[in-house]
Amino acid sequence: MKGKEISALLGYRESIRVLDCTLRDGGLCNDHQFDDDFVKALYLTNIRAGVDYMELGYKGSAELFSKEKYGKWKFTDDEDIQRIIGDNKDTGLKLAAMADVGRCDFKNDILPKSESSIDLIRVATYVNTIPAAIEMIEDAKEKGYEVSCNIMAVSGAQEGDIRVALDMLGKSSVDIIYIVDSFGSMYPEQLARFAAIYNEVADMYGKKLGMHAHNNQQLAFANTIEAAGDGIDYLDATYGGLGRGAGNCPMENLLGLLKNPKYNFFPVIQFVQDHVYPLRDKGVKWGYDMQYLMTGILNQHPRTAIAFTKEGRTDFTEFYKELIAQD
Repeated sequence: MKGKEISALLGYRESIRVLDCTLRDGGLCNDHQFDDDFVKALYLTNIRAGVDYMELGYKGSAELFSKEKYGKWKFTDDEDIQRIIGDNKDTGLKLAAMADVGRCDFKNDILPKSESSIDLIRVATYVNTIPAAIEMIEDAKEKGYEVSCNIMAVSGAQEGDIRVALDMLGKSSVDIIYIVDSFGSMYPEQLARFAAIYNEVADMYGKKLGMHAHNNQQLAFANTIEAAGDGIDYLDATYGGLGRGAGNCPMENLLGLLKNPKYNFFPVIQFVQDHVYPLRDKGVKWGYDMQYLMTGILNQHPRTAIAFTKEGRTDFTEFYKELIAQD
């Protein structure tokens, strides 16, 4: 191995940023019912671990979602952030919230940046709602935020539609465009092809790229590694892989991989041990299992597998028959 190759193997890329989405994606497992101690401990862990961004939750509309059913991180009110976290000054950690197209009152619920502790607004959209996403992006930029756009379910979209959507986003004020493997159906070689398409647009318009992976086929970490190797800088992860259905790329895997000395591995282990795994004892379910593998292989939304899990079913063969009947 030549000296330059050894340097690349042992070095690190300064431009990589790690985003913790434990509260937001993990909140899909328990209706965002995290107690304040969990949130504060996660916040302090992210600071100790050197994580770059912490996504607190959704900016959900109180008209569409009941505050009696959902916990506070479905709404991520600035008052709750101030009460639990405070101003978050001089920590090195930036705060984020996700705004779903059609599911939030962004004009009223997203305050000007000068009145909020949030730094990054993550707009979530499908390919067919890109115009509405761009309206939200421009609103957030005018209010002073960094803005990303997560294009969900791209594994089920036509390449031509993806290219049109990316070109529209490239012409917008968005800072970061995310590849999202919503169904956990991608293999690394497929992700490499998506990354090549996204990189064309990113290079043309001067945008940054991110990766959000799901673990239906136990490939969330592998796909995140592939994304990093393909020049994607913003990498999502959750502690213990906590997230909807099969979960996400585990933070402990990702920080174990990255060589940048700013990242500290031990606090991650401690948080998973003390706060994440105990959630299983309380009945919160997530992580790879056969039903999620099936929906991933078939490139289907995991909602049917989530229902299968909630019902306590174990008839995997019958479930597979149901899936292929509707595929």
